Amino acid sequence: MGRVTGKVALVTGAAAGQGEAEARLLAKEGAWVIATDINDAAVRAVVASINAERPGAALAMRHDVASAEDWARVVKEGRDAFGPITILVNNAGILASAPYNLVSYEHWRKTMDVNAWSQFAGMQAVIPQMTEAGVGAIVNIASLAVVNACGRFSAYTASKGAVDAMSRAAAVELAPLNIRVNSVNPGVIHTAMVDEGFPDQASLAAAAAAQPLGRMGRPIDVAYLVLYLASDESWFTTGTAQVIDGGASVAAGGMQAVMER
Repeated sequence: MGRVTGKVALVTGAAAGQGEAEARLLAKEGAWVIATDINDAAVRAVVASINAERPGAALAMRHDVASAEDWARVVKEGRDAFGPITILVNNAGILASAPYNLVSYEHWRKTMDVNAWSQFAGMQAVIPQMTEAGVGAIVNIASLAVVNACGRFSAYTASKGAVDAMSRAAAVELAPLNIRVNSVNPGVIHTAMVDEGFPDQASLAAAAAAQPLGRMGRPIDVAYLVLYLASDESWFTTGTAQVIDGGASVAAGGMQAVMER
């Protein structure tokens, strides 16, 4: 315990998967954690478990990340509970698979709102508190789709590309405020979202086999990278896009065929 002791962290999409692992690890390493999710019951269960190990370490809130009004409420209530937020982990997102010719405006808009606009709105909401504190670390979760695109995920890929570009621009603009901004590009991490993308055991096994390491990543693998980027250990790291993918981005082609099954 101690890598982020005393810091206040807000983690979105914390009811399960990567977000849950990130919230748990940040709390274990000493942060006060505001864990949010659209699934109120599930995120409250996660926080109850965190607080059973470290009483009072975490606060659960229902949160529609696509709503700027909800962001304002969550950030205010989080500050009231723990003080200024100095870590933001923009983790919440949806996969939104659809063939290119079936992508509607509604599908596109929802995907962009949840995956990209939400992260920008989150940064806008927390930057005043980070400015006041004189320090901040923002970690935006993008995707390996930013590097290795594939079929059936046009809107998703566009939304994560927006996260990547937005993070780089924000890193430059916010550097004079001592606020660091980095993004993370996870590959195939075994979560409920991956189960949605690979709906049967054969496709799951193929996805694992396509990785150079021969296995999928785990939520805790991403959480450890997020912890580093949120901590003072990454004091001189900003504007980066960190890939965590078991080597898939440097292998020749395999994931394209798997994802288009």
